[in-house]
Amino acid sequence: MGRGIVIEGLRKRYGKGDTAVDALRGVDMEVGPGEVVGLVGPSGSGKSTLLKCLGAVIEPSAGRMRLGGRVIYEDGWRVKDLRALRRDQLGFVFQAPYLLPFLDVTDNVALLPMLAGVPDAEARIRARELLEALDVGHRAAAMPARLSGGEQQRVAIARGLVNRPPVILADEPTAPLDSQRAMAVVRILNEMAARYETAIIVVTHDEKILPTFKRIYRIRDGVTHEEAGEGRPYA
Repeated sequence: MGRGIVIEGLRKRYGKGDTAVDALRGVDMEVGPGEVVGLVGPSGSGKSTLLKCLGAVIEPSAGRMRLGGRVIYEDGWRVKDLRALRRDQLGFVFQAPYLLPFLDVTDNVALLPMLAGVPDAEARIRARELLEALDVGHRAAAMPARLSGGEQQRVAIARGLVNRPPVILADEPTAPLDSQRAMAVVRILNEMAARYETAIIVVTHDEKILPTFKRIYRIRDGVTHEEAGEGRPYA
């Protein structure tokens, strides 16, 4: 697999000796380019720990991770600059948009490529192209406070895509939304995955969107189990 993410035997242990807790006990997962999969599990199942490992926020204890065809972890990080990895190779979409209130919509999206060294003008062009693709191009000069909740979430998705990462991690992106807006977000994620060949992992408890996934990983007691989803239309 060129782009996308592959995880093999991923483990995470907190603590040592008798007080050690195995949050992940050997997770296997593969998400290909252009694919959107669901990640579900009860509280305490290891879901949050797995997301933090995938996002290079915490270090696993063992296993292997390949991101965009490159080994980034194998019983230790194989990447020197994890901050650059998160900035350039991973996109994040959260339950709340977390837009910067003092920047307009374009600069909220363009900020990441600017920080990565992309010239300001080019970063803004890239941002506006994504905003147009997400049907919020007419809000490019607006401040975040002037946007509806659905518009803010679209801007957040544009921000997650702007550095063209091979993988996007979406953490409960539809939780605060009603059914119509939740399905709109799912549609957008699928369209963007196909357009940019991005692998997208959606962590969710949202029963409304579960039937839309073609594949689901369920995690329980630190172990994942893959199952076929319904793949219902989301339009």
